[in-house]
Amino acid sequence: MTQASTNPGSDGFTASQAKASWSFLRGHLREYGILFALIAIMVFFQIATDGILLKPINLTNLVLQNSYIVIMAIGMLLVIVSGHIDLSVGSVLGFVGALAAVMIVQWDLPYLLAAVLCLAAGALIGMAQGFWVAYFRIPSFIVTLAGMLVFKGLTLWLLAGQSVGPFPAQFQLIASGFIPDIFGAEGLNLFSLVIGLVVATAILAFAIRTRMSQAKTGAPTEPFAFFAAKHGLIFVALVYMSWLMAGFRGLPNVFIVMALLIAIYSFVTSRTTIGRRIYAIGGNEKAATLSGINSQRLVFLTFANMGMLAALAGLVFAARLNTATPKAGVSFELDVIAAVFIGGASMAGGVGTVVGAVIGAFIMGVMNNGMSILGIGIDWQQCIKGLVLLAAVIFDVMNKKKG
Repeated sequence: MTQASTNPGSDGFTASQAKASWSFLRGHLREYGILFALIAIMVFFQIATDGILLKPINLTNLVLQNSYIVIMAIGMLLVIVSGHIDLSVGSVLGFVGALAAVMIVQWDLPYLLAAVLCLAAGALIGMAQGFWVAYFRIPSFIVTLAGMLVFKGLTLWLLAGQSVGPFPAQFQLIASGFIPDIFGAEGLNLFSLVIGLVVATAILAFAIRTRMSQAKTGAPTEPFAFFAAKHGLIFVALVYMSWLMAGFRGLPNVFIVMALLIAIYSFVTSRTTIGRRIYAIGGNEKAATLSGINSQRLVFLTFANMGMLAALAGLVFAARLNTATPKAGVSFELDVIAAVFIGGASMAGGVGTVVGAVIGAFIMGVMNNGMSILGIGIDWQQCIKGLVLLAAVIFDVMNKKKG
């Protein structure tokens, strides 16, 4: 009798758990889908390239090649979440790289001073564009399209149609330098491995702490199985990647820059008032304004931030090439926007995460890298990337209709 009376309750509880898990998965399908898509793409190219994809030297190149896309994707996420778009980021990247080359190579300015001035110039460019979008309600598509043309022209003018370089060795370290091993181990950059372990552990601890605080307040949390699988996978991936790169030359300097940006902007978007307000503007600007949010100022700031991050990406790209060229940044804006949409952002605004944008950037990067290793031509690479972007947007639209 006791067993019979216990089992129905147990079965009912299990059924309700399964139903809740399925409901949660349906509501967060995009979030989990892009993570598993990245894993599936990496596994496919790892097999197809006979293990070349995840070799330490190629993994390092993958990080270096996509660093400027990741940096700009973080800024673009905030712009798209607020309900706008910025088509000028590639041209701003090229212009700032040219500006840095002129100041450092031709004017002999100290590279640190030149870098600060370039970041300020990028922020001013973003402010100029954000001013017209936020306060004059001119569509961001038109304003930034004009900016794209203007800064392409200014880059040609600034460089006089020629490449300018090379840069000082110290300036190049931002894109081509590696963290030195203070422990002096042979054959393994132990300090880089320790940093990777600390970062992975910190991310896991932060996630656990957030979950515990949500449980105390009674806020709905993801089922434990999903939580454990997702964060366990992230922890293992970070440690494994750190181990591979530590066996080559260690973690690149630009990897640390990206990690800091991801941490800072993830915190801002998820745990601060200004971050929540940006999402509120993208979700319903009129309602946000009526609730007391200064939507114009926040839109202005998102564009200023985008300009500054585009400038930072310009410095990284110029340092990596060791020269500034008139064609730098051409069509980079397409890769950045594609990364954000593939990473789960919505065209309507109000939806998207920093981590999702970064994953989207690496999906594009792994595809570029893997197809190049396999010898697939640039023509087919562009076709495949376009189809992936279209599939991501179709999935977003269909998922909303089902919801």
